[in-house]
Amino acid sequence: MERQTLLAVAVANPVILLFRGLPSGSSEGAFLVFTILPFLVLLGALMASFLAVRHVRAEEESGRADAVSATPAGRHAPFLATVVHGVVACLLLGIATTSAFLIAGLPAAGGLALGATLAAASSVFLGMGLLTSQLFRSARAANSVSVAVILTAFLVAGVGNALGTASDDLTRMESSGLAWLSPFAWAENVRPFADDDLSPLLLCVVAAAALIGGAFALQATRDLGAGVIAPRSGRAAASALLSHPFGLAVRLSAGSLVAWAVGAAVVGALATSLGEVIDEVATQNPAVTALLDRLAAEGSMDQGLLITFFVMVGALAACFGVQTVQRARQEEVHGTAEQTLATPVARVRWLGGFLGTALAGIVVIVGAAVVAATAALLARGGDTALLADVAIAGAGQLAGAAVFPVLTALVFTLLPRATTTLGWVLVIAAVSLALFGTLLGLDDGLVSLSPFAATPVPAADGVAWNGGLWLVALTVVGVASTLMLMRRREIATGG
Repeated sequence: MERQTLLAVAVANPVILLFRGLPSGSSEGAFLVFTILPFLVLLGALMASFLAVRHVRAEEESGRADAVSATPAGRHAPFLATVVHGVVACLLLGIATTSAFLIAGLPAAGGLALGATLAAASSVFLGMGLLTSQLFRSARAANSVSVAVILTAFLVAGVGNALGTASDDLTRMESSGLAWLSPFAWAENVRPFADDDLSPLLLCVVAAAALIGGAFALQATRDLGAGVIAPRSGRAAASALLSHPFGLAVRLSAGSLVAWAVGAAVVGALATSLGEVIDEVATQNPAVTALLDRLAAEGSMDQGLLITFFVMVGALAACFGVQTVQRARQEEVHGTAEQTLATPVARVRWLGGFLGTALAGIVVIVGAAVVAATAALLARGGDTALLADVAIAGAGQLAGAAVFPVLTALVFTLLPRATTTLGWVLVIAAVSLALFGTLLGLDDGLVSLSPFAATPVPAADGVAWNGGLWLVALTVVGVASTLMLMRRREIATGG
């Protein structure tokens, strides 16, 4: 009965459907899948796409792929090995998930369907990672585009589910046509532990085969080390901007900054423009209308939608910050940092340039989301009282996102080889806690460990400051500690 009530509230609240799964019934397994399946697919998608880029494009950047191609193995061997490696990784992910559900005592058919779903959906994004590795010359660009595609697919499935049709008992939702444009929706419509319908996975298999085949065709025709999309020609002489470490970091990060800012602007616009549409669709069901009225009486619908979307904005900004600091590590490994530091540039100024660019970029990205949310609200003639809430939510996520590049820079000074791994692990863990911790029944104290959940947020009676001051203090102390440690650190070129 408790699960039925929770599902009814979820069906009545489009915000929950945007960032959770597709309700398929109130059985124990179906309810568990509803709460975690999109999250599992998201992790599998990131794993598969990063694996593909790491073993194709990053190997070409390091020169190892060129060395392998000069042997009897040939130029196609690394690509085919990556495909096999990636498919095996996706299968192991599915097997591990199935085993966990079987050990928990849930029905075998549902567990097998869930494992197959994760393996098939992850394979689609393996193919996408292989394709972006062919399109772009750098691993950073390929990873950035891959993440953007994954987040877009996640959002499309969420919006499509929110615009779907609810059953009369409010325990099941049928996806709208929009959702079927996303591999996330293909996975969710398998409905493990409810329907166990594997037919949507045919779409995953066809898409994965098409993407891998397309990537292989491009691999066979392009030059090693080049991308299908050629980079712009550089200037004959460097501009004055490159005479300073900060200018160099800005120049290296400008392209990704634009991409993350555009993504944040889209999310920001949705934060204030989607609620009215979703409310209109949801209220077509009288039972849903009654529940929405009850939720609206608590004064949390618009603010809840805004806060949830701005957690995503904070995550995008944090990803840019982490990526920019990791660029310093890449410069160090590739040897270009050593050339820069051979000039009268001190190590502290050099790292400070990347860290300063990361923090400034976070301001730009969150600012783009705030401007887009404000413009969307004014364009539709919405309640202008929400403008203050937009500013508060944006400022809060600014404080939360700033923590991550600082922590990544601190790792860079202490454990250089762990910079990339720990940087992404921290972001993923924090986003998971903020978006899913409460629904998974985790203690509030544990959830609030995530900087995204500890930010100041708009509340019915003003501002809930939460851990805002602690976030600012952590950022300031982290910056000071990083720069102090960098003064004593030697260059570590080992990859």
